Order: sequence, then structure tokens, then C-alpha cells
Amino acid sequence: MTQKKIITVIGATGRQGGGLVRAVLADREEEFTVRAVTRHRDGEPARELKRLGVDDIVRADMDDPPSLAPAFEHAYGAFVVTNFWEHLSAEREKTQAQAVARAASHAGVLHAIWSTLEDTRDCVPLDDDRMPTLQDHYKVPHFDAKAEADHYFLDEAVPTTFLRTTFNWENLLGTFAPQRGPDGTLQLAYPMGESRLSGIAVDDIGKTALAILRRGADLIAATISIAGEHLKVADMAAALTTSLGVPVRYRPLTPDEWRAQGTPGADETGNMFQYYADCEHRFTAARDLTAVRDLNPALQDFATWLAAHHGRLLTTWA
Repeated sequence: MTQKKIITVIGATGRQGGGLVRAVLADREEEFTVRAVTRHRDGEPARELKRLGVDDIVRADMDDPPSLAPAFEHAYGAFVVTNFWEHLSAEREKTQAQAVARAASHAGVLHAIWSTLEDTRDCVPLDDDRMPTLQDHYKVPHFDAKAEADHYFLDEAVPTTFLRTTFNWENLLGTFAPQRGPDGTLQLAYPMGESRLSGIAVDDIGKTALAILRRGADLIAATISIAGEHLKVADMAAALTTSLGVPVRYRPLTPDEWRAQGTPGADETGNMFQYYADCEHRFTAARDLTAVRDLNPALQDFATWLAAHHGRLLTTWA
């Protein structure tokens, strides 16, 4: 029997990494096996991975570079994602990415996938006062820091595919869930105007990543930008209304109104939505849905995702 190739998954207990874990576990070809990396091997997310069938779970911390070496030992490939929202620091995110790139290089990883994003300053320069500059150097720090970190993988000569993701529809179950208006109606209150928002299911990030690993050397050094559908938020609200049988309305905010909420990360997410809106055409054009579906034929559109999450959505918003 051919030995399976080990894929080290940084962020295995999170959304994107978890999507790849599930994709590998469900893969009938059984070419790969997962090595799940977590800071807390005894935590409930790690225990859930064990219940799913992941046997290889190792402890490592991106803030502790020496701990990363065992995570990549004998690994064929890697999926790497950093979590800006845990600490809200672009500089820390870059430092983490550099540590992972160096560890993957030293281990001789043959194919890494780096979950990255566009540099928003290519569309909205730092001196553009449409939106505030954050953390001294960035417009949308969690985008720009990932984009800057791309070069670490190149500098360390890690054979890498750069996977540019987008807004996860799973955000509707948490951070960006509809809110009750004064009349009790559910509202999607985003600062998107009439622009389309590119969205994707996290499981499709995992399935596309698996397809990239299968393609191997063909996609080394490629930048692949993905989405499941590009939709106006008003159309998302209409789809939610149809799917759930309860009215959901779109209440457009201005970016300044969003940023003025004062909640943690409001400046960051306000700038993010403004970037999605103001740079809509270049962002959506980079995400050719036909090309994404060629990699992942099971790619979900928004209606398909809604149908799969119907019960959970109703429970979350009840």
C-alpha cells in the first residue's frame, strides 16, 4: 500500500483549516493524511478532530518558532492560515507567517498553500482619505499584512500556491449575523451600497485547497483567487427571506456609520467592507467562478449553502 502524503494543517481547529481537514477525511482517493496543528491538544476543538478521525495532532505555536519544527517533520505539504482576529495586529500576523514559512522551508515541504489576500493599498493608497489609515501602515490590516507576508514564502524558497480567499458565509452565523431592527425585523446592515460582495463556504476553501494539492507542481507559484458567488447584499437578504421563510432586509450603512459603532475591530471591518465596495470590479474579476469550479466541481453558491445550513440559521437567529 502506498504511504499517504502528510499535509500539515496550521489552523486545523479553525474554519479554513477545518475545511481542509474535512475534505481530506472525505477524500476517496486517500492520497493524503492530515497532521493537525493546534496550541491546545487537549482542548475541545482538538478532541473534535479526534472524533472526526484525525490521529496525528501535534502542538505548535506560531508565536514560538522552535515549536513549529516537529509539525513539519516528514510532511509533504502544508496549509497555512493565520488568525488576525485573535490579536488584531498586522505586525504579529506577519511575524507568525515568517516563522511558519521558515519552518516549512527547513523541513523541505514540497507544496505549501498560503491562505492570503489582496493588498488593498493597490486600490486605495495610504494617502487616499476615503478611509482611515490603520496601524500606521495599512488600509485593511488583515488583508495587507497577509499580502506583505507572501514574500516570506518566496524568500524561504517554499514551493507555494497563494490562495486568496474572501468573505465566509459562515460569518452570517456569528460576527456578521443579521441584527433585529427596532420593528423586530432581521436586518443585514453592511456598508456595501449596491456593490456585490464575494462570498464562499469555508468547506469550499478546504475542497479547493485539496484540489490544489492534487495538482501538485502545476500550481506552484500560482495565485488562485476564489469565491462561490458574487452577490449584492440586498440579494443575499432576499435569498435568506426565501430560504428561511422570515423577512430579512438589507439596511445599507455608510462606512463611517459602521466605523462609528466603536466595537472592537469596527475600523478594520469598516475599511474591509469599503474596500469590497469601492474595489468591487477588480476584486470580483479576480475570482472567476468558472475557473474555481474547474478546481472544485462541488462549489456551492449562496442558495446551496443556505439550504445546507437552514436549521442552524434558524436556531442562531431565533
